[in-house]
Amino acid sequence: MKTSLLCFISALLVVLVVGSSCAPVTSTTEATSVIATPSSPTTVSLPTATVPIVETVYVELIPEDIKTSVRARVDQDLNVGIVVGIVSPRGEEVFSCGKTALYGDQEVDENTIFELGSIGKVFTTLLLAVMVEKGELSFEDPIENFLPDDINIPIYNGQSIQLIDLATHTSGLPGIPENLAPADEYNPYADYSIDQMYTALSEVTLSQEPGKHYEYSNFGMGLLGHILSLHSGMSYQELVVHYITNELGMPDTRVDLTTAMQDHLANGYRDGELFPLWDNPTLAGAGALRSSVKDMLTFLAANVSLKESSLFEAMKVTHEPRFPVGPSMEVGLAWHMSKKGDNLVIEHHGATGGYWSFAGFIMEKQTAVVVLTNTFQDIDEIGHDLLEIAYTIP
Repeated sequence: MKTSLLCFISALLVVLVVGSSCAPVTSTTEATSVIATPSSPTTVSLPTATVPIVETVYVELIPEDIKTSVRARVDQDLNVGIVVGIVSPRGEEVFSCGKTALYGDQEVDENTIFELGSIGKVFTTLLLAVMVEKGELSFEDPIENFLPDDINIPIYNGQSIQLIDLATHTSGLPGIPENLAPADEYNPYADYSIDQMYTALSEVTLSQEPGKHYEYSNFGMGLLGHILSLHSGMSYQELVVHYITNELGMPDTRVDLTTAMQDHLANGYRDGELFPLWDNPTLAGAGALRSSVKDMLTFLAANVSLKESSLFEAMKVTHEPRFPVGPSMEVGLAWHMSKKGDNLVIEHHGATGGYWSFAGFIMEKQTAVVVLTNTFQDIDEIGHDLLEIAYTIP
């Protein structure tokens, strides 16, 4: 059971590592033409905010060969549906192909909801960066400052795990908690409790000093999200909505589906079979968010300063390389980055049981890409190919 579970959830531990109906969706943003208007509420329980609305014009940014590749994936039944989006100083384009359900009629588009998986980690570290910027926290704060006193917090030679260690995958915590033993392996985090997480943390023995070795960890990032919730008195979703999605105008990025999100949800698939959504109440900071290409382009536009936002300074902090991952890659705050010529490519991907996601950008080119699919099938190549075009532009 444990071995099959480890294989099953490997997608969340890996970093970078019926005919089709396909259509372009054109909505191009100009960063200079911003008109502030109130946004419409999407949920009763969470507050809304005033967000910028931008004028749109059409521009073609996704090359035909990439569109052909996307069509081929759907035609060959590798992916049920794929939505690709790009934003740059020239504008924005979305291309979609396939369906929200294998035997349904609804086509995927920029508003279709997918699970983000581990891309949610960059939201968690942005929350940390915002709280540090506000002076509420320090990156160097030891985690025992925030957790119950009766937990045996692992320490190595007197060195505590710090918040920055959780955010950079250098805490020394394992990829998943050792006591993760789900009742339903198709929804492996659904019944994992806070008490179980505390037990798993207490039983960890660090083999080296925190902050000295990279090991990708859902456990660590989930713990970071939990600590931020404890500190703020808000749930993880409330934190994301309060600090990020309300600020940027992203009504369809949540942990819990709103009615509007439910109406646009794509079913997830793996090996041709319908796959359930993943619930992750305790380790939500590791990857519990659902979103659309439209919302993710908004988020990425803010990251590359095409969209004006009070979050930009904190976002830049998350982009800073902090620790080597390998000979050609480094990690920032969750984001992973590598040099391509004179450009720094910053990216993250994610996967759950029935979905796969990719987000990446080049700050020097102010160009960002997102690819979402409702199939457990690697689509990172599409994102990389689209970014490669961007970094070859003079």
